[in-house]
Amino acid sequence: MPGPRHLVVVGPTATGKSGLALELARSRPGVELVSVDSMQVYRGMDIGTAKPTPAEQAEVPHHLLDLVEPSEGFSAARFAALARRALAEIEGRGHTAVLVGGTGLYVQAVLGDVTPPGEWPAVRAGLEDALRDGDATHGPAALHERLAELDPLAASRIGVGNTRRLIRALEVTLGSGRPFSSYGPGLTAYPPREGFALVGVWLPRVVNAERIAERVAAMVEAGLVGEVAGLAARPAGLGRTARQALGYKELLAHVEHGAPLAGCLAETVRRTRQFARRQRVWFRRDPRVRWYGTSLRPERLLPGLLEELDRCRKV
Repeated sequence: MPGPRHLVVVGPTATGKSGLALELARSRPGVELVSVDSMQVYRGMDIGTAKPTPAEQAEVPHHLLDLVEPSEGFSAARFAALARRALAEIEGRGHTAVLVGGTGLYVQAVLGDVTPPGEWPAVRAGLEDALRDGDATHGPAALHERLAELDPLAASRIGVGNTRRLIRALEVTLGSGRPFSSYGPGLTAYPPREGFALVGVWLPRVVNAERIAERVAAMVEAGLVGEVAGLAARPAGLGRTARQALGYKELLAHVEHGAPLAGCLAETVRRTRQFARRQRVWFRRDPRVRWYGTSLRPERLLPGLLEELDRCRKV
């Protein structure tokens, strides 16, 4: 059986994954980078998603960035289809891909661990229209009650206040005739995937927490507030999904409603640290991931990752 051809680099946010992936591509000819990030698909959301700079993208081929406008929706199913196309093109050139990102569901969709549900725009539009009516029979509590009748497991996992997720769960359940929870990733089934080797980047939690705070400060220095304000001022604005992105959600409260900037930034750091913990748990339960850790700078992990990449390229 053929061994791995492509390398997948995963781990919590702010652990240096993207920088390491860029150095891998710089160090080996014929390596192309594939972003596996649910928010880097949006055009104009650059600073807050830590998107590779134009200079970096010109230096090394990058894929699956800037796919849609931030006013649009996007799905794991659509991402998986585009990723498969990109990988086929990379393989057609005789090159190797380094997939890098922290969106666990997107990683599993690309690997084929899950089959993401499709989209039913008419069903979704009907649910959104009903929610906008504002009466109690169509409010968030009613949506949650309806989901609990159709898919109790999904309802137990989704809070009443998470209307975006509630609508998506009902859209899939009603549109497909199959419970939304049945599409979810298994907690114990991680079949070997031909063509991919998975590595994880690990830093101590306290170090990762410090890096998150430093990164948020650097993003503000780079103009994040202006970026959010500019996106919000567009005629189409930001869509439901883009508005939930880390940093954007918090700064929209400042830009649109005048919330104190310091408090919004503190909330960004807090939520990002929570997100990093969830990412750590998600990827830690996957036995296929070979972990590389350091308590120092992530660059110290480059030699080990280069060995992993070279093993992929020998196939």
